Amino acid sequence: MSHDKSTSTESRHDPVRVVIVDDEELVRMALRLVIDGEPDLTVVGEAADGNAALAVVHEQRPDVVLMDVRMPGRDGLDTARELLGRPAPPRVLMLTTFDSDDLVLGSLRAGALGFVLKDTPPARILDAVRTVADGNPVLSPAATARVIAAATGPDSVHTRDRHRAAARDRLSTLTERERETARAIADGLGNAQIAERLHITVATVKAHTGNLFAKLAVENRVQIALLIRDADDT
Repeated sequence: MSHDKSTSTESRHDPVRVVIVDDEELVRMALRLVIDGEPDLTVVGEAADGNAALAVVHEQRPDVVLMDVRMPGRDGLDTARELLGRPAPPRVLMLTTFDSDDLVLGSLRAGALGFVLKDTPPARILDAVRTVADGNPVLSPAATARVIAAATGPDSVHTRDRHRAAARDRLSTLTERERETARAIADGLGNAQIAERLHITVATVKAHTGNLFAKLAVENRVQIALLIRDADDT
């Protein structure tokens, strides 16, 4: 399975195929109108709940799933976990509101590439879909602070201790250089910036990043950043 695909949407011959999952019909309609108005994007399916989403994704094989976090029945988190556990999964971009911090954090741990708020301007949602299609993370600035607060808050000491122990155990398999690369990724640096920080070549950064994906059994850089954050949580 490949990771962090470098092919940009600008070089694609076919439009990015998108499935919209939201229990509100008006939300789905609005997103479809916005996405289908772009020549490089196309909506290939919709679903109103998690179970329907699994069926639509299986049938349509989209590049990106734009999924509501909270839905009746099977919620977006459980659905994302199921989708991302399948062979050759789509990219998953979560739609959220401020009251779903805990589910968003779980979605990122499950492998979703990011999240945007439902009141995000349409142009930014389109940019987020394109970014996720390229395998790059998207974290809405307004919601990121809330998610970090939820991850580091005092509500569940036992859960945080468990995550910290598990993260440190996984990171213990890394070499010192790989650990430095992982920390730089967690700081939000790109390959060129990491190379400059560590005084190595971009090719070496890519090699270390590939080792991180393999050793940590992760799908994207967001999961690496969460592991570093969990390990550092005190």
